[in-house]
Amino acid sequence: MHIPEQRFGSGFVKPRFPNLLPTTSLADLANKDCYFQMHQLHIDPEFMSLDVKEWATIDAFKKSEVNSASSDAPPITVAREETLRPGLIRPETLEDVSRVKTLKEMPGPSTFGNLVEFFFRDGFSRIHEIQMEHRQKYGKIFKSRFGPQLVVSIADRDLVAQVLRAEGATPQRANMESWKEYRDLRGRSTALISAEGEEWLKMRSVLRQLIMRPQDVAVFSEDVNLVVDDLVKRVGSLRSRSSDGESVVNINDLFFQYAMEGMASILYETRLGCLEEEVPKDTQDYIAALHLMFSSFKTTMYAGAIPKWLRPVLPGPWEDFCSSWDGLFNFSQVHVSKRLEEVRGQTERGEEVKGGLLTHMLVTMEMSLEEIYANATEMLLAGVDTTSFTLTWAVYMLALNKEVQQEIYEEVLGVLGPEETPTADHVTRLPLVRGLVKETLRLFPVLPGNGRVTQDDLVVGGYYLPKGTQLALCHYSTSMEEENFPDAGDFRPARWVRKDNTDRVDNFGSIPFGYGLRSCIGRRVAELEMHLALARLIQRFNIDVSPLLSSEVKAKTHGLLCPAAPVHIRFRDRDP
Repeated sequence: MHIPEQRFGSGFVKPRFPNLLPTTSLADLANKDCYFQMHQLHIDPEFMSLDVKEWATIDAFKKSEVNSASSDAPPITVAREETLRPGLIRPETLEDVSRVKTLKEMPGPSTFGNLVEFFFRDGFSRIHEIQMEHRQKYGKIFKSRFGPQLVVSIADRDLVAQVLRAEGATPQRANMESWKEYRDLRGRSTALISAEGEEWLKMRSVLRQLIMRPQDVAVFSEDVNLVVDDLVKRVGSLRSRSSDGESVVNINDLFFQYAMEGMASILYETRLGCLEEEVPKDTQDYIAALHLMFSSFKTTMYAGAIPKWLRPVLPGPWEDFCSSWDGLFNFSQVHVSKRLEEVRGQTERGEEVKGGLLTHMLVTMEMSLEEIYANATEMLLAGVDTTSFTLTWAVYMLALNKEVQQEIYEEVLGVLGPEETPTADHVTRLPLVRGLVKETLRLFPVLPGNGRVTQDDLVVGGYYLPKGTQLALCHYSTSMEEENFPDAGDFRPARWVRKDNTDRVDNFGSIPFGYGLRSCIGRRVAELEMHLALARLIQRFNIDVSPLLSSEVKAKTHGLLCPAAPVHIRFRDRDP
């Protein structure tokens, strides 16, 4: 394994399509308007160099006199709902000032109705369904209250695009107060998920050099394929124990182990033994901490709606939340420290230090050791359940849609034959495998919604949103709109396949990895893990619903969008 070298140093950045944008220096891009003009020209991040998109924006915004709002923007109160300040609205977002409405005029469920829905009707497990219901009842944009917090929900593709394209250099996530409180309590650093502002920008600028582009993560193919080898073997072992000799019971458990092993092989440059018959105790402890983290989701991710004065009366949820983070941090610290000692030993002996992502961070020390611990912790947390749930839904949909599975199998067979092991290079010639992942994430977005805090005064959907407004971007709702995706309820991976080089499938209705500077930094790693695993499983097995599965599996929200019941899958060997 080697570290991809940096591709900037001359002061110039080159977009992938020179006919769209000429070779441009950072000096030429050192103004705010240039970045937004890229969006107005419809130069999407998928089609422009990340060097342009990130480094130019970072450089420009640091020099700009117009600074983005910091994380201490005042929360929206009832009094501020009534305030309309036309003089502060940016001209390009406003066609007719007289038609702009205030937050007070915005429709939405009552505070009491929300309280009943979420705390007495288990609305936390039906967030995706509630999005759809509220979209139909209240329209494209509506407000809700969670205790003292007012949240504006955006349930329209074009309005989501408007909000995301208006973001500055340091987009701000929604309420992460419980995460920040834990880190302050324990003296831990924030990381890419929990950090904001300049602190976040600095860490992202370090990490994006290694894992943001497909070609950057392609070097990890060999490591991931070794994990896929163990996954295939584990399928054979588990199905031999089932009553029909072909079924793997609760396939998500297996994919969870695969995702954790794959992420660790890249992130920690080591194997954890997740796919072994006997899983090591420290790995078991980490898994327990991770499960505890998600089990405490209801009371921690919505901590702003639960007064702190209740903790002495109901201490359990907060104590569980802190305990789970303790376990996650301790696990990462052990593995990071182990590699650090190896690097120090090699350096002292005058040996060449070789390695991957973690080695690069430890050698360059562009981040502090505490920041490395925190980022290793949060990246592993973010990359396990998200990948495992998507793989679970993907094989389940393949099992339910045999014609689609056959079409993808024929594509895999045509590129790889029955025996060749797929690599990142092969994936570029497997558009249906890539479409399989995209379509699965459209129907089952891991995060049914995403949060932002407005950093400027905006007009969205005819409503004035003051700086500091908390937004919920309703990705599940937009992904199921017929206007965005014809026959939206159908499973059609082919809808994502380009017919030729001029055909673009570009739809803000489904952006499971986010958009812009705050998009998922681990996207390419997750895609590599999913593409290689699915290609190999489809190559080796006929995938069917197990006879042990008695009814259709629905989705539920438990922090992430996950199966509401165990998914049992039958893997039958394909004929040679």
